[in-house]
Amino acid sequence: MGADALTHVLRPLTGIFGEAVPDLLVGLHSADDAAVYRLNSEQAIVATTDFFPPVVDDPYTFGAIAAANALSDIYAMGGDPLFCLNLVAFPDDLDPAILTDILRGGAEKVREAGAVVAGGHTVTDTEPKYGLAAIGLVHPDRIWTKGGARPGDLLLLTKPLGTGVITTALKHEAVRDTDLAAAVASMTTLNATAARTVRPFGLAIHAATDITGFGLLGHAYEMAEQSAVGISLTMSQIPLLPGALDYAASGHIPGGTQRNRDHLTSHVTFADAITETERTLLFDPQTSGGLLVALAPDAFDAARDALLAAGVACYHIGGVVTGSGIAVA
Repeated sequence: MGADALTHVLRPLTGIFGEAVPDLLVGLHSADDAAVYRLNSEQAIVATTDFFPPVVDDPYTFGAIAAANALSDIYAMGGDPLFCLNLVAFPDDLDPAILTDILRGGAEKVREAGAVVAGGHTVTDTEPKYGLAAIGLVHPDRIWTKGGARPGDLLLLTKPLGTGVITTALKHEAVRDTDLAAAVASMTTLNATAARTVRPFGLAIHAATDITGFGLLGHAYEMAEQSAVGISLTMSQIPLLPGALDYAASGHIPGGTQRNRDHLTSHVTFADAITETERTLLFDPQTSGGLLVALAPDAFDAARDALLAAGVACYHIGGVVTGSGIAVA
């Protein structure tokens, strides 16, 4: 669902739950990557859910991607996953062995994250869908949110863009095997190492999110809006998956791209040199994308060095400025 439609649908709920709940630290009133509920002075629950139809043909790989995508929201809040519940929709006329492989892919990714699958729910549907409800823990004083970015902060991104156009090219039977392999490797990589590597930088982490369905610009705008700042991005510093430019230029564009563009048109300005294809990729909905972190400038180099030493890709894509909206240079 696009951001505009989602805002409209959720608006009445804020009235139902209008009264302050002191221990609900992150909820409907601050649209973030997960909900956070304080248990005590040392522990808070992080809860999120995500599921979607297949983005690749192989059932096991689809399960792994969907699980990594759902778990990503726990990491984006600074937490660690504890357990997950499977969310499944599956047609009656498909071989149940396909579902077994989907669930196995998801379960093994959850195990890699150090968590467990504790149950789930299935319904019959005309199209397979899979994902997780993921539950984790975070210290109440160490929650990462989208708000809090400050002018002068530098923006760090941990994965390249382009999964949307590449998986769409797959649906159109127009993708190269090597390009698909690179996209799958990115989508199945947990954000666990990235999150745990930057976590020791503590108060220097001013804001964080992960890049998923609203694309880089959509999630960056959420950070800017909730922090009451502007964001400046540099196109030449933004990493792209192999083949992404080609597929976007050839018209392999996901439906969500236009929804993202419609929502953000009045909030984003582009330098004239930014091509239409490059703009499209900045709106491209991502599956299991990287973390976007706003860091104090005096901590940025050390954080980047730590990520690279841990084997995590790290890209300096821009910074936080006074004002509002997003400017792409």
